[in-house]
Amino acid sequence: MILAKEIAAAWKRAAVFLLAFVALQLAPSVVAAKASGPDVILFNNVRIFDGKGSVLSAPTAVRVKGKVIEVIGSEAKNGLPANALIIEGNGRTLMPGLIDAHTHLLYTIVPQAAILTADLGYLNVAATKAAEEMLMRGFTSVRDVGGPVFGLKKGIDAGLVPGPRIWPSGLSISQTGGHGDFRMPNEVAADTHSHAEMLGAVADSPEGVQLAVRQQLALGASQIKLMAGGGVSSPFDPLDVTQYSPAEMRIAVETAANWGTYVTVHAYTPRAVRQAVEAGVKSVEHGHLIDEPTAKLMAERRTWIVLQAFLDDEDAVPFPSGSAARVKQFKMIEGTDGAYRLARKFGVRVGWGSDTLFDVKLATRQGAQLAKLARWFTPAEVLKIATGDNAQMLGLSGLRSPYMGRIGVIEEGALADLLLVDGDPTAHLDLIADPDKNFLIIMKDGAIYKNSLP
Repeated sequence: MILAKEIAAAWKRAAVFLLAFVALQLAPSVVAAKASGPDVILFNNVRIFDGKGSVLSAPTAVRVKGKVIEVIGSEAKNGLPANALIIEGNGRTLMPGLIDAHTHLLYTIVPQAAILTADLGYLNVAATKAAEEMLMRGFTSVRDVGGPVFGLKKGIDAGLVPGPRIWPSGLSISQTGGHGDFRMPNEVAADTHSHAEMLGAVADSPEGVQLAVRQQLALGASQIKLMAGGGVSSPFDPLDVTQYSPAEMRIAVETAANWGTYVTVHAYTPRAVRQAVEAGVKSVEHGHLIDEPTAKLMAERRTWIVLQAFLDDEDAVPFPSGSAARVKQFKMIEGTDGAYRLARKFGVRVGWGSDTLFDVKLATRQGAQLAKLARWFTPAEVLKIATGDNAQMLGLSGLRSPYMGRIGVIEEGALADLLLVDGDPTAHLDLIADPDKNFLIIMKDGAIYKNSLP
């Protein structure tokens, strides 16, 4: 009798949990963070950068209805409802919302030491602030390549807080002693669970990697992030090491492909990048130390490279002078110029992401970091990388993409993620470095989050 009661109680608890889980998934969205407004918005007399070309259009009109771009051209002004909002562009530039393809929202504005010790709730509060500020800098979509941001994403999508669309990787997956292993040395030796393992998954052997990949996919990852080589901020690994075996790398790629999505990897060196590309990864984060044969291989395999304009300047992550991380940082920075030139020379598919970490001030420089790409590309090419090209890369998630609809372009039927810029960024790229001043309207999903027009 007692056993029967215990079984019944267990089933009851399971049923309650299941009902709560289903209710959470089906609950109607709360739109507290989304400003209410007219269903139809007309941008009149604007010149369009469409996310694909290199020049602005002649002055024209763009009609937004609900969440999508409905009509482009003079006919957009026909048949407007009485309550339509008409925004006079006066010849300003209308462009797609920017896309940052390498973010870590939980780690953007919190110092590294705090990340490794702070309560996860605190980190989520900080990430909520970072997400809102990112949207207000004109970044309407981001790919988060490492961090437990599923809850933050859900809150943004439900309208509880403002922020960009998030393509989440969930926890990055690292071998023991790899770039994602931030356990204390005593925790590694004892093989104990630690706070750091809430922030990154440590997995060894093909079976262990497969399980870690499946766990992140089950939680809603739109792509998988694997650590394939040494890193700057991590404590155990020199920059030059190659991480994971070919077998471990291949099982990650195969497991992600079975779910219709892909693996992207952190890697800098030719050996680490080549091993990952040969295993079938679709994207390489960083790659600053690649050589000519590696760039050729990436071009042949149509593998994306997501580079950052890491330089020894005011935007360098402030590691202590003389520290191991600072030494590794210098080595990585030495390769930045060459990597961009090789990617361009061999036609590697180039994406961009800021990878801003650990510093409130650096986070505000997101647009300025993007503008630095003018060293290697024309302004229009830079804008295309951060809009239409990055959107293509996000499309690698296929059916695992968390959002339906086209982004990164201004086309009829595309999602209405739009920026009204006070000037021509295809001629003056530095306009994007000061979004507070130059982004007069920021729209995501057809809703206006900023309007500073007089």
